[in-house]
Amino acid sequence: MTATDVPPIHLYDTRRRGVFAFEPLEAGKVGIYTCGPTVYGPQHLGNMRSQLVPDVLRRVLQAVGYQVTYVTNITDVGHLVSDADEGDDKIEAAAAREGATVEEITGRWTDQWATDRARLGCLPPDVLPRAAGHIPEQIDMVRTLEAQGRTYVIDDGVYFDVSTFDRYADFAGLSLDDLEATGRIEHIADKRHPADFALWKLSPPGVRRLQEWDSPWGRGFPGWHIECSAMATKYLGERFDIHTGGVDHIRVHHTNEVAQSECALDLSPWVSFWVHTEFLDLAGEKMSKSKGHVLLVDTLVERGLDPLAFRYFTLQAHYRQQQAFTLDAVAAADTALRRLLHHAVVARDAVGLAPGPTEAGGAAEVGDGATSETSVRSRELAVEFWTAMHDDLNTPRAMSVVSTVARDPELSPSQRWALLADFDQVLGFGFATASDPTSAGDVSDDPVIAARLEERQAAKAAKDFATADAIRDELAAEGIEIIDTPEGPKARRR
Repeated sequence: MTATDVPPIHLYDTRRRGVFAFEPLEAGKVGIYTCGPTVYGPQHLGNMRSQLVPDVLRRVLQAVGYQVTYVTNITDVGHLVSDADEGDDKIEAAAAREGATVEEITGRWTDQWATDRARLGCLPPDVLPRAAGHIPEQIDMVRTLEAQGRTYVIDDGVYFDVSTFDRYADFAGLSLDDLEATGRIEHIADKRHPADFALWKLSPPGVRRLQEWDSPWGRGFPGWHIECSAMATKYLGERFDIHTGGVDHIRVHHTNEVAQSECALDLSPWVSFWVHTEFLDLAGEKMSKSKGHVLLVDTLVERGLDPLAFRYFTLQAHYRQQQAFTLDAVAAADTALRRLLHHAVVARDAVGLAPGPTEAGGAAEVGDGATSETSVRSRELAVEFWTAMHDDLNTPRAMSVVSTVARDPELSPSQRWALLADFDQVLGFGFATASDPTSAGDVSDDPVIAARLEERQAAKAAKDFATADAIRDELAAEGIEIIDTPEGPKARRR
């Protein structure tokens, strides 16, 4: 039983507003472009959710057997404070504020982002282009649009004229007669229409910027949107399969990408599937630096939580639903992850496998005589997991299957390991190399703690759950976590 033995992958496409069967443009190959970070500061956990979701999608496609080319960009120039057409460049503002060079700022925060992606179990991109390293490609695309008569020049830059693209409003379902709700600015004096957007910004007379380049229109820098169109096209071709990003990009950034790309390339659709990730929700508000809601991967580490707990937490909700975030919820995911790792390690050790990397492409199939006996039950669970993942990345349903596999008494250790190792192609928890988290900081043999564990077990047996919970809470207040295992409860110091 493998990921190829279940119905084909279906995904929700933002452009068509529906779920459709995925078919690649080229048999056996898939190109994915993900909008990456603007590297003027740390990336918060909301940003990282929009990195985790395409990582899961990429892993699902690879598990099926596709050769995936995964491209994520680095925005290291030209992203204005308003995310529209005015304000200061965020990177220049950070450099001035910190008394650092642009290269120091962008290098520092690119490294932080890459490190955090790895800590969250994300595979590295195949291509990681920087906007500042692709100025000629961006200029060439603007010149193509200019030759088509789709641009105009005003004092502060070159703008795309949305009236030349009659499908402009279609992608996000916009009304061009009611743009006040879109967040676009309307007071650049010479813009022909509020929705027109900058392709190339001109440096003001007498002002020397830290980042500026010569162009046919004068010295300046690219607009934010043109960079993704130019780099995606360079590395994935004029048409490609999947473009991902956060839902906040739909109304402005991705709408503008579609307009300039489909015009410059004279084709439609430019991208087959647009996959957008919803926000994390903090008491009804999205995570935002401007609102002071900046929670980082380091925040989790400082609280003694495994960064992979955030991956586990993310997988518990569907990517197209807002997910209510609390640190307590991630702490609960951390506990659940530790239990899952314990079950995986016990099963792995029982079949005599030493910790170490698996071969590319994942684990042995369920039913592979080298590692497990076949069974109707194991095949049912495998079908249920992969069917869920192929159903528009239904990770909550898939995680329910994972929890069942970890504890199902009908499964032998070899069957349990074969299933968990197979699923880990998508989960990304590193079962093959993990150590048993219940053995780290184990204080179960401490006489006082052992006595408390016995009291808790007795309370649970008597269905006195209030007492059992009180004992758990007392130990937690002392920094001791109880982990229930098939061999009985264990206690570890965080």
